[in-house]
Amino acid sequence: MFSTDRAQAIADKVEAFVRETVIPYEKDPRCGFHGPSDEMVMEMREKARAAGVLTPHILPDGSHLTQRETATVLIRSGLSPLGPLACNTMAPDEGNMYLLGHVANEEQKAQFLKPLVEGRARSAFFMTEPAEDGGAGSDPSMMKTVCRQDGNHWVINGRKAFITGAEGAKVGIVMAKSDDGACMFLVDLPDPAIRIERVLDTIDSSMPGGHAVVRIDNLRVPASQMLGASGEGFKYAQVRLSPARLSHCMRWLGGCIRAQEIASAYACKRMAFGKPLVDHEGVGFMLAENMIDIRQCELMIDWAASVLDTGSLGTVESSMAKVAVSEALMRIADKCVQVMGGTGVTQDTIVEQIFREVRAFRIYDGPTEVHKWSLAKKIKRDHKHA
Repeated sequence: MFSTDRAQAIADKVEAFVRETVIPYEKDPRCGFHGPSDEMVMEMREKARAAGVLTPHILPDGSHLTQRETATVLIRSGLSPLGPLACNTMAPDEGNMYLLGHVANEEQKAQFLKPLVEGRARSAFFMTEPAEDGGAGSDPSMMKTVCRQDGNHWVINGRKAFITGAEGAKVGIVMAKSDDGACMFLVDLPDPAIRIERVLDTIDSSMPGGHAVVRIDNLRVPASQMLGASGEGFKYAQVRLSPARLSHCMRWLGGCIRAQEIASAYACKRMAFGKPLVDHEGVGFMLAENMIDIRQCELMIDWAASVLDTGSLGTVESSMAKVAVSEALMRIADKCVQVMGGTGVTQDTIVEQIFREVRAFRIYDGPTEVHKWSLAKKIKRDHKHA
């Protein structure tokens, strides 16, 4: 996989920190059903700060590593589900930092971006809406949350769903629809006008605060806290979502590399029918197939990242990578569980959690089927113009 000397040096430090300091936290009782506690996250981040690996993809001068360099670092951070939290490379914060770095003005960066980069606050991205309301999901044009200008404020009303990390977040990015189209607003949290109705019980458990259903009732936001211009929200969403879905691929590839390590060690030690499991073709071939899938994921991520590094939005490439990588990671995680048999479905190792997290990843940031549908539309458009 492509890397530079600076990215490799950062990635090596990140990997050492994750393996030596973060992995022991995986058995911490503060890891709950709706993610690790904020107390634990901040404890790990202080250790990351001391080790010089906090927010490693953003350099001290505020500039970012390239996307290809970021891949080198984020894959290593993902060797534990807690690694991205400790190193401050986790969703939704990583994607929100990227968005604010590209769209926010200097005053907004000082108020909202700075505490995120410093790892002292978490954020939430309020876009998806409840299906029962007929709101926006994979189709953001269905957005029901509305905003209207009232003097030097905007007033927002609506409901949101699957809002990762809303509980405990300090910074919010809220999408709503004005007469001009979609808008984005920066919000200090908590705010009494934003009420968490419930935190959903989901298959995954890696993100602090879980995924919430939220009601927004007459939220007043100063006009100065609109991100960019009225009606440009969907454009800004693409600025965020293309690299963000690729970052998910990077982090969970790290997790699957770890699962493959654990499953391989198990297969080489566990005896059955007179020989190690790995010597049985049915087992050894699964691990060999995982090796191939891991390499293909690396290549796919590197290719999509190189397109983003040209300045392109890379929506087609990131969609292709999201489909290919998420499906491959599911195969990898599933085979690791299968190789380990009964042990694979217990919490004795992290393999069980990685399997659950990757299953959820096939849906988050756009289900496989939506990305394939989008790619099929491109094929049709290209054919018409051929």
